[in-house]
Amino acid sequence: MLITQPHLQASDDFYEALLAAHEGLSTEESHAMNARLVLLLANHIGDQDILTEALSLARGRAQGHTAQSPTAPAAIAPVAPVHAAA
Repeated sequence: MLITQPHLQASDDFYEALLAAHEGLSTEESHAMNARLVLLLANHIGDQDILTEALSLARGRAQGHTAQSPTAPAAIAPVAPVHAAA
């Protein structure tokens, strides 16, 4: 089962590192880096069922629900680091 509850340790630090990794890249380079990152993490996860569930949630649908459905599970949405607003 895909973990969709907050689970990442030091999430603000990771978010900052992700943003820093994109600094200076063109839009095309940034998209390519994101694709490589997804493939690296998918390889690390290695479970086809988990990856399929993640793809479905990322697309906005899960278990037969559409993104417009009020009963559709929410996917994790990116947010700005908490300390960035300070």
